[in-house]
Amino acid sequence: MAKETGRKLIAQNKKARHDYHILDTYECGLVLTGTEVKSLRQGRASLADGFAQLDGGEAWLHNVHIPEYSQGTWTNHSARRRRKLLLHRAEIDKLIGKTQETGHTLVPLALYFKDGRAKVEVALAKGKKEYDKRQTLREKQDRRETDRAISAARRRERA
Repeated sequence: MAKETGRKLIAQNKKARHDYHILDTYECGLVLTGTEVKSLRQGRASLADGFAQLDGGEAWLHNVHIPEYSQGTWTNHSARRRRKLLLHRAEIDKLIGKTQETGHTLVPLALYFKDGRAKVEVALAKGKKEYDKRQTLREKQDRRETDRAISAARRRERA
């Protein structure tokens, strides 16, 4: 069997970019069981309620839902168990300092396979206030409207 190359997206947390200011991102490996990997290869996972936590000098991923593997036996995993994140010591030490600041948290943004290995993109984030969320939506709508106006003007020029 040929070795897998490239990046294959499994799950994405779009709501995180709406709810948080993303300050920095980290690519982490995951410690998984065999049935979890098989379930991920079927493209089944949810990052909706997920968060990462630093505990005892280690990084852990909580509340990420990887459903049980359909053909698994008694060796199947529990869907919402906590999973260890693989990061360099320097990155963990840096994150420990940053997450102790008020309002900072670790949020998973994406779960994917990179060259055949399961990876999760974790972001150091700060929660947005309600008015920040409205401002972001307004900017997005304004950008969309200007893009539409520009493309409509270009179409009129060609005709």
